[in-house]
Amino acid sequence: MDGPHGLGLTTRAFGLKGPRGWAFREVSFDAEPGSLIAVEGPSGSGRTCLLLALTGRMKATEGSAAVGGWNLPEQPAAVRRVSALAHVPGVTDLDPALTVGEHLRERALLERRFGGSLRGLLRPRAERAAETELRVDAALTAAGLVLDALPKGTRTAVRDLERLEELRLSVALALIGGPRLLGVDDTDLKLSDTERAEAWALLRSVAEAGTTVLAVCSEAPEGAVTVSASARAEETDEQADDKTDEKPDGTVTHRTVAHGTHEKETVDALPETGRA
Repeated sequence: MDGPHGLGLTTRAFGLKGPRGWAFREVSFDAEPGSLIAVEGPSGSGRTCLLLALTGRMKATEGSAAVGGWNLPEQPAAVRRVSALAHVPGVTDLDPALTVGEHLRERALLERRFGGSLRGLLRPRAERAAETELRVDAALTAAGLVLDALPKGTRTAVRDLERLEELRLSVALALIGGPRLLGVDDTDLKLSDTERAEAWALLRSVAEAGTTVLAVCSEAPEGAVTVSASARAEETDEQADDKTDEKPDGTVTHRTVAHGTHEKETVDALPETGRA
């Protein structure tokens, strides 16, 4: 059963196979609504692919998953509508030349234009704008991003943000739409021990507020539902690097590069701005 906001997740032998073999396989776990779920594993273990599959952006080829009342891989569009992504390279990249304020205004405009129901879109523009502003403020508070504490406030360029501040901004942007499931990639990448603790405290607070959080990491924090993304690959045990790239047509390309091998695995998926 789902809680008032977050979604429960259940997977059974969930797997995704591409031209080079398995990105991940035999993933089975249960998580209650409002859980903090840590997808743990080294780079190249299929962590990002599992994140994208469980949020409806990639299509699994084996097993099943229940995300709230929807089933994967049969109902990806429904899952996309109630989920959001943050900090996913090649999918939700922040523009380093834009300011924090510009990113927030852009997301607010997208939310007013594409978010909500048809009845909501028929309300007066001023009323919709005021509601969106409240959502932005609530998202910033939930992400722990204090605009006045930034070097130039809302005029601070993304390139001038610290790594943890950039993570907070990405999470805030994702939360503006009020998702019931939040997927976060590279949670602990290039963070100090203190910053890593702050990042997990942030995501734990989001989960405690009711939103189920699915976070990719190299090492899971204590108390999280820990999921291993290690693929039972058939073709090689070599060290590999996972990369995802968003194409103009809305597909997400997963590239696994191992020791100079440049083969590609491509699976259709909608980018973050195309959840409908």
